[in-house]
Amino acid sequence: MYKIAPSIISANFAKLGEEIINVLASGGDIIHLEVMNKHFVPTYRNGSKACAAIRPITQAPIEIHLTSGYNVDNSLNDLVPEYAKAGANIITFHPEAVDRDAYNLPSFENIERIVDLIHENGCKAGLAFNAGTPFSYLDHVISKIDVVLIMSKQTGLISGQKFIPEAINKVRTARKKINDSGRNIILEVHGDVNLGNIAQIALAGADTFVVGSAVYEAGNETDPNRYDSIIAALRAELAKVGS
Repeated sequence: MYKIAPSIISANFAKLGEEIINVLASGGDIIHLEVMNKHFVPTYRNGSKACAAIRPITQAPIEIHLTSGYNVDNSLNDLVPEYAKAGANIITFHPEAVDRDAYNLPSFENIERIVDLIHENGCKAGLAFNAGTPFSYLDHVISKIDVVLIMSKQTGLISGQKFIPEAINKVRTARKKINDSGRNIILEVHGDVNLGNIAQIALAGADTFVVGSAVYEAGNETDPNRYDSIIAALRAELAKVGS
């Protein structure tokens, strides 16, 4: 079954609680929260307070997407327990965020260690891939990972980026790896997912879709829950592909 994960970065933060209640009542499945922490993104936002504020108002899963990285003020060792305590259900990180090996590359062993740390804190573990991130990192932990997140725009660059067409091939490759593993791993896509491309992304093998501005900028005041029409339209596109 396809899942839609509205990203609250595009929501109206002055009415965040109301926005979350409405988007879930309209048919959203997962609340997606991006955390910016001076690696892919030059600024820092403490999203654990937002996560803790969201947790009491919904039982829906909360996914934390850590865009933090190596050699920043707050390491994954600190952030994982912080967000788990704040109420996260899924914590997704980038391989680039872990400590480096002797060749100054992300250490395979440290990727596995962070996956284990996420599980030890009671959450599902996700690994995120930018366009240029090799799947060799996934191969090392595919027996443990719960979520694969394919970025279809470059993490941390300016807003308004368009969908990267090559992401479709990356989704196809990830789907084959997941199928070959025999494990029930979520395959998620994030970055300019919209009515025009969601069916194509699903056809490539994705089952979960992070949608930001395509949902929140299409709110309809005549809808009972404001976002009923746009989420119904997204699901109609997915229905063309089948389950």
